[in-house]
Amino acid sequence: MFNLAQPGGKPCGKVPMSGKIIVTQYMSLDGVIEDPVGMEDSGLGDWTGPFTRGPEGDAFKHEELMSAQAMIYGRKTYDGFAAVWPTVDDEAGYARRMNSLPKYLASTTIGKPEWNNTSLLSGDLADATRDLKEKQDGDILIFGSASVVHALMPHGLIDEFRLMVYPTVLGRGIRLFPDGTATMLGLAECRTFNDGIVLLRYETNKN
Repeated sequence: MFNLAQPGGKPCGKVPMSGKIIVTQYMSLDGVIEDPVGMEDSGLGDWTGPFTRGPEGDAFKHEELMSAQAMIYGRKTYDGFAAVWPTVDDEAGYARRMNSLPKYLASTTIGKPEWNNTSLLSGDLADATRDLKEKQDGDILIFGSASVVHALMPHGLIDEFRLMVYPTVLGRGIRLFPDGTATMLGLAECRTFNDGIVLLRYETNKN
């Protein structure tokens, strides 16, 4: 990043940071992203459970989290994660990273979040997220949290979609793109993992 400075070395202007919001989801072939491991009593069950993404898929998810600088959650996903991750201790450090990252919760119904390093996104969600992007550099991940994703899409605040598509059709459930959603995407990467699982990485068209 360039440092705009006067000859004496003092900054002559603030160098803007730019956070990148990345929606990363497990998705069925018919576009469902709801409750992929059966934690939310949706009735869909653990629909990713019958499949194994293999070492390459595991490495991708590990590197994705290790490279992230912050997370955004909706209330339902947050509650599910907050109940599990603080109790996990793994040698690979995934849980430690998950627990230590700054977390931003989009909720008006919670008092004081108890999961480590959590802040509330108060007021208008789009405005709060826009402010966060200006203040927080690096990758900001959104796991699950369909209501948050749906709220941010119309405002052009999502920079990238990372979709790990599982070869299963659910027939019902919350979909990534609800009716009425229209957006242009550019394919940045396509990779195949074990059991027919495919990673599709799309960048949003801001033009």
